[in-house]
Amino acid sequence: MAMERNLGQDEIDALFAAASASPTTEKVEEDKEPEKYVFSRAGQISGDQLRAITTVNDLFARNLMHSMSGWLRTSFKAKLVAGEQLPFSEFMERVSPMAYICSVRLEPLGAMGLLELDLAMVAPIIDVLLGGSGRAGEKRELTGIEESIMRSVLEMIVQELTLAWQSVGLEFVFEKRETEAQAARTMTHAEKTLCVGFEVRMPEAQGVLNLCLPAVVLNAILRKLIAEGDRPRRRSKESAERMRGLMGESKVEVLLQLPAMRLRATEIAGLEPGSVIRLPLAKHENSDLIVGGQNMGKARPVRSGDHRGARLEMVVQPGASIPSTLVN
Repeated sequence: MAMERNLGQDEIDALFAAASASPTTEKVEEDKEPEKYVFSRAGQISGDQLRAITTVNDLFARNLMHSMSGWLRTSFKAKLVAGEQLPFSEFMERVSPMAYICSVRLEPLGAMGLLELDLAMVAPIIDVLLGGSGRAGEKRELTGIEESIMRSVLEMIVQELTLAWQSVGLEFVFEKRETEAQAARTMTHAEKTLCVGFEVRMPEAQGVLNLCLPAVVLNAILRKLIAEGDRPRRRSKESAERMRGLMGESKVEVLLQLPAMRLRATEIAGLEPGSVIRLPLAKHENSDLIVGGQNMGKARPVRSGDHRGARLEMVVQPGASIPSTLVN
């Protein structure tokens, strides 16, 4: 049988004081003001989403700089300079009268965006691809051949956009070049857009590259981008192959040298023009092939047409020490 306990007046007062100081959860929920939904904020991109977009587009700018420099065989610099939300009508007001505008399709969203390249960059790009030095020219409409060349350039830019956004499954597909009037019908004038601006430079020209995307359709993609991390780290197979191709064009120092041996100092001191010094090496002794300062293996001197060459006979383990000639 439970024992009854009589509370004193002080204990009763303490219980009532605690109850009045901490209202019940139900009371708090009833007093909470409902949050108002502002329809004008639909499609608004948050600060976290904008930071994630900046990270992705920084990656795009760096990749574009390297790929275009390698393709054009001249300096091509790209730098992210702005990212903001604008009504589509305001973006169109900023479009240069002389600009190369093309439409891009965002898959799997099925939405359309725009890519604008300053026409000041078109002339030097075409000049380089046709064998010139990349001279700047006056802004003018393009010929049929120039249109075909620029389509290939824009397709490469769109491919780099896909590589930068691939971590969240967003693919950019080049559609076609648009006139200013056609571009104005891509979205409604009041639609909120994400506008990203890049500064692009070549030795004799500079201009801008602007990307305009519908903000509303990007929200789901941006949430996924934040959830998976701020920066895409994986490279596609195509990107890795392109990197190998670029590295394959680089040059390294290669040296074919005799293996280590010992000679008497008197033999070296007695050398004169026309002297023959006998080396303590077997007739078929292989030489050391040194590539980029690393001992790659044993090789034999050969002739390749009018050039000297080396036929690799044996590969050594990476990091092997480079032999040096010893003198007694």
